[in-house]
Amino acid sequence: MKLELYQIDAFTEEIFHGNPACVVPLKNWLPDETLLKIARENAVAETAFFIDNGNTIHLRWFTPEIEMDLCGHATLATAHCLASILNYQHSRIIFETKSGELTVDVKDGFYYMDFPSRMPEPSTLPDTIAQSLNIQPKEVFRSRDYVLVYESEDDIRKISIERSVFDLINLDPGGVVVTAAGTDSDFVSRYFTPQSSILEDPVTGSAHCSLIPFWSSRLGKDKLFARQLSERGGELYCENKNERVIVAGKARTYSTGHFWIE
Repeated sequence: MKLELYQIDAFTEEIFHGNPACVVPLKNWLPDETLLKIARENAVAETAFFIDNGNTIHLRWFTPEIEMDLCGHATLATAHCLASILNYQHSRIIFETKSGELTVDVKDGFYYMDFPSRMPEPSTLPDTIAQSLNIQPKEVFRSRDYVLVYESEDDIRKISIERSVFDLINLDPGGVVVTAAGTDSDFVSRYFTPQSSILEDPVTGSAHCSLIPFWSSRLGKDKLFARQLSERGGELYCENKNERVIVAGKARTYSTGHFWIE
């Protein structure tokens, strides 16, 4: 069987920046085991598989290890693939997903993703995570992910993870996001996933489901600009809408091609 494959850099205007995702259109669903094998072979943080049902798009996301409940950058990459490569005729794309119905509005080169809000609540940090960090947070919260709040953007840049300790905990399907107020943005973050083939995710749209309501409340504003301070870096344009959040960004196509499975 010959399948199409698109690799797209999300949350960036530049190739080799943002977060790379692979996008695979399907006519029918393959076995989950096969989808997982394809994601492993692609060796990027997420591979998105979709089926065009006409009015809606059925979308699923796989890391090299598991199927995810929500992925921002692979959703953005899929919307970019549909709009800029596959000539999808609608400016609003409706995805049916494990996280319910998600819409993406395409306008002026931006992709505006309507996601669920996940306001994090005060929490305590497991010893395993604390011992893996070179700098301890000043506050700890949790929703799907642990949200660790730091004093400054400089702290976020300096954080390192002792992976041999970090990988002793399993947060499936969550991770650990470290965040602080930004110097030339409203807030900054980095995102780490224990027991994952890719320790640090370059840009994590789904983590902003928690970061947006948190920083909106703390800063007293609904529209925010965020940076993710990974090596590749990424930019996110955010809006708090109470029960929902808007996570927006741009994307660039890196490659198009095909692959074969038995």
